[in-house]
Amino acid sequence: MKIKFGDEIENVVTKKELSLEKAHKIIGDKLIAILGYGTQGQGQALNLRDNGFKVIVGQRKGTDSWHKAVKDGFTPVPLEEATRKGDIIFYLLSDAGQKQIWPKIKQFLTAGKTLVFAHGFSITFQDQTGVVPKKGVDVILVAPKGPGIDVRRKGINASIAVYKDATGQAKKKAFALAMGIGSTYVFETTFKKETYSDLVGERGTLVGAIAGIMQAQYEELRARGHSPSEAFNDTVEEATRSLIPLINENGLPFLLENASTTAQRGALDWSLQFYKANKPLFKKLYDSVKSGKEAKIAIAKNSAPDYKQKLEKEIAAIRNSEMWRAGETTRRLRTRK
Repeated sequence: MKIKFGDEIENVVTKKELSLEKAHKIIGDKLIAILGYGTQGQGQALNLRDNGFKVIVGQRKGTDSWHKAVKDGFTPVPLEEATRKGDIIFYLLSDAGQKQIWPKIKQFLTAGKTLVFAHGFSITFQDQTGVVPKKGVDVILVAPKGPGIDVRRKGINASIAVYKDATGQAKKKAFALAMGIGSTYVFETTFKKETYSDLVGERGTLVGAIAGIMQAQYEELRARGHSPSEAFNDTVEEATRSLIPLINENGLPFLLENASTTAQRGALDWSLQFYKANKPLFKKLYDSVKSGKEAKIAIAKNSAPDYKQKLEKEIAAIRNSEMWRAGETTRRLRTRK
C-alpha cells in the first residue's frame, strides 16, 4: 500500500497486504538453506521454521555456531552441501566471511535458485568481495532493520531489493521471505542504498556517534567534579531508560511537549548547535562509505587472523572504562531489593 512518509509516498507491505498464508503460496515447498548461524542466521532460521517453511542450516563444523544450531534442533551440514541442496539460499555469514567462502559455494548456485542477502555489502562492493552471482539466479535483499536477537524476539521492520530477477518472481519472493522471517512492515530500496544507509547508521547515530557523544559528555561532567553515578545517570541511564523509550513510543515532539520548560528550551537551542557541528561529519562519513573506504577497512580488519583477539581487547577497553563500569553498578542497583 502507498504510505506518506514526510513529503514522499512509499510503497510498503504489511501482514494485511501479504499474510503468512500468501507468503507460503509464493514460496511453496522450496527448501530454504541458511548459511551462517550468527545472530541473524539464528533469528531468521528459527522464525522461518516456526512459520512453517522448510529450513536447513549450513555452518562450518565444530564452530560455536554449529553447536548452537544443534542445540536449537537443527542438523547442520557443511556450507557447500546446504548451498547444493537449497532452493533459496540465505547468505548470512559476516561480510568478510562471505568473501572468504564465496569461491567454495558459487558453483552450487545454479540457475533457478534464489540467493538472499540480509545486507547489500557483498554485492555493492563486488570489486572488493568478488561476490558475482551467475546468470539465471535470482538475487534479492531481505534486510531486517536491527540485530537478529530482535528479529527473533519481536519482529522488526525490513527492507527488500532486487539485484537480479532471472525468474520474474524475485520481488514477490523477497516480500514473502520478509514476512516469513517475521517482519512488521517492509519497504523497498536498492542494494546500494541499503548498504550506504546501514554503514552510515552503524557508524553514526545507531552506535558510533552515540557512543562518542556519551563518552564526551560523561568525561566533561567528571572533569567538572560530578560523581560517576551522577555523570552516568545524566548521560546514559536517563536517555536509555526513560527518554529514548518515550521517543520510540510517541516521537520526539511528544517528549518535548512533556518536558519541563527549562528542558524544552535547552533541547531546542542546543539541538541546532549539535546539528551544525555534526552535519559536516556525517557528510564526511557518507562520502567515506560511498567511496568504498569503509568497506576496505572492514574487510581488511575483519579478515585478519588475529581479528577476534584485537576485537576483544577493543571491547574490553570500553567495558573497563569508568563510564561503563559505572553503568554495571547502576544496572545492579536497579534490581536490588
